[in-house]
Amino acid sequence: MNGGTGIAVGMATNIPSHNLGEVIDGVCARIDNPYITIDEMKEFIKGPDFATACEIRGFKGIDSYFRTGRGSVKMRGVMEVTESKTGASQIMIRQVPHGVNRATLQVRIAELVREKVLTDISGMRDLSADDTCIEITLKRDARPQVVVNQIYKLTAMETSFGVNMLAIHERRPKQLGLLDALDAFIEHRREVVIRRTKFLLKKAEERAENLEAYLLALGHLDDFIKMIRDSKNRDEARQKIKAYNFDLSVAESLGVLIRSQPSIQGDKYVFTDRQVNAILELRLYQLTAMEQDKIKAEYDAIIEEIKDLLDILAKEARVLAIIKDELLEIKEKYATPRRCPILPDEGEIAIEDLISNDGMIVTLSNRGYVKRTASSEYRLQARGGKGVKGMVTQKSEEEDEENDFVEHLFTAQAHDYLMFFTNTGRLYVERVYEIPEGSRASKGRSIKNVLDLQPEETIAAVLRLEYTTDDDGNDVTFREDAGNVFFATRSGKVKKTSLFDFKNYRKAGTIAIKLDEGNELIGVRLTSGKHDVMLVTHRGMSIRFNEEQARTMGRNSAGVIGIKPREGDFVVGLALVNEDARLLVASENGLGKRTPFEDYMAKNRGGIGMLTMKCTDKTGPVVGSLSVEEEDELMLMTNGGQSIRIRVSDVRETGRAAQGVKLVTLNEGEKLQAVARVMPDDEEGGDEGVEGEEEE
Repeated sequence: MNGGTGIAVGMATNIPSHNLGEVIDGVCARIDNPYITIDEMKEFIKGPDFATACEIRGFKGIDSYFRTGRGSVKMRGVMEVTESKTGASQIMIRQVPHGVNRATLQVRIAELVREKVLTDISGMRDLSADDTCIEITLKRDARPQVVVNQIYKLTAMETSFGVNMLAIHERRPKQLGLLDALDAFIEHRREVVIRRTKFLLKKAEERAENLEAYLLALGHLDDFIKMIRDSKNRDEARQKIKAYNFDLSVAESLGVLIRSQPSIQGDKYVFTDRQVNAILELRLYQLTAMEQDKIKAEYDAIIEEIKDLLDILAKEARVLAIIKDELLEIKEKYATPRRCPILPDEGEIAIEDLISNDGMIVTLSNRGYVKRTASSEYRLQARGGKGVKGMVTQKSEEEDEENDFVEHLFTAQAHDYLMFFTNTGRLYVERVYEIPEGSRASKGRSIKNVLDLQPEETIAAVLRLEYTTDDDGNDVTFREDAGNVFFATRSGKVKKTSLFDFKNYRKAGTIAIKLDEGNELIGVRLTSGKHDVMLVTHRGMSIRFNEEQARTMGRNSAGVIGIKPREGDFVVGLALVNEDARLLVASENGLGKRTPFEDYMAKNRGGIGMLTMKCTDKTGPVVGSLSVEEEDELMLMTNGGQSIRIRVSDVRETGRAAQGVKLVTLNEGEKLQAVARVMPDDEEGGDEGVEGEEEE
């Protein structure tokens, strides 16, 4: 609560002060729930609270030292812009950060004015009394907010407190997080309460021992008076009293509970030295009947006190309850409202709150140009249309090289995560809104400006991960029960890895799968652990098997055989089986079809598969496959950069061996390159295109 700063040999500590009421509430919450988390504790202890009122900016530093004992807390003074009677703008400094001297601050501002760094200030004076009030007068043409930002940037009006919660705990230095510090304090208070209780118990038992002697002596007063009068000196009286034995039954008849166990010898009660001294020091007024009643009442009360103290020592819950009661009493007497409000820093405002979660089309070309475009820019057309102009693909530096073409196309929401898997088996993660935005016809930006790719590294597969939050709005996308990442490679190998294993992804890339030389990823899907999966090859073969046949593996593993393609064949598609959906297969010459999954019998993984599309010169080989439903829409892209958006319902449902229907009309020399499912926009119009029409 008070904070502390100190330096020792090779060690330093810098603990910020906190609000008394909040800390007490936090201690009580920790006592009530020993398993309370840091996030739950933040409901009670918001962060530091300095004696000097100022703003605390940002939550990351607070969260850091709450968890680890180290962090940096940004502090800001408070300024407000006013207008003087003459019409000139003024900046009033109402609060300065903790530890900042007002006079030193004014000297710094004056230096900046003299050095012509702050050119819009015409005057400054200190009007402070008990509270800070520094008046800065601006020139008439000055922009107040610009000057405010300059003062924050160039002076101590914005500073930081480096938290280092190093303390001597259990006779050694230890870095304490918030919960560790609270536990240490609770243990300290527990020890204090127990030692105090033992001390009070000892005093009470000593008093009870004396009162026992009083009651026994007063019950046989004549005998004791005679022994004392007949004695020559104090020592002889002590010997006679100590030799005077009571039957235990007599002691109990006098209401004595005999707390002093050393006084019991067999069935006799023998006075201790302390009791003998107490009897000899009895005053005459204590022999009255009234005083005897008082002694008996005090004895009964102290016996109850002893029982209560023993109960405290026997029950941990009572010790903790005493700690809470004493702290709450202190809170009632001394707690004050928080002085320093905690506000989000500009860099810590949740970006999701500022960006609309709209549907996006994300494209990545073969030469590494990426962009995102609002899905509403692609109008809906009828099956067989020419499409609208999509990404403008680029020619290479060599005139004889082929045009660039779109290699990856997928739909997503702006808040979703994109997991980029590269040809070297590494993973990069970005949010959709972090992808550069481009128009429908723009080429986008190089992926190397977005991801920290290594030399010669290219994107092999992309997975969209839907952004999810809990009831409190916290991001739980990578939770433990979120599912598995299922990989399929060109050679027919598959691998399953828990999504939770990718939670701690790094900006510089994370190992996702171990690829053999010459192999590459062709598909990645998020699965529940019970899915049936389908692999489709370039020559129209397919296989269906349950993902349980592929055990869960770590990130740095190569996987197992999923399908064995014939010589010259390779895998082009990975789909998850959904009995309410259909398997859509698209060929290079723009033909496609839908086939029920029930037409594909589940097999064991590792076979050569069964026919899913009869590939001929008319159809060309298969370029992609995916699971679709009746209300879905498709985005098709050619290697020439043309795109078309069609309804899945317009694609005829046929058997496994059929060739399908025309999906898109291709220009001469064009080939269908990619197919992806589009999330429909509720607000988008159903503008129908005409076959053969092209929008420039």
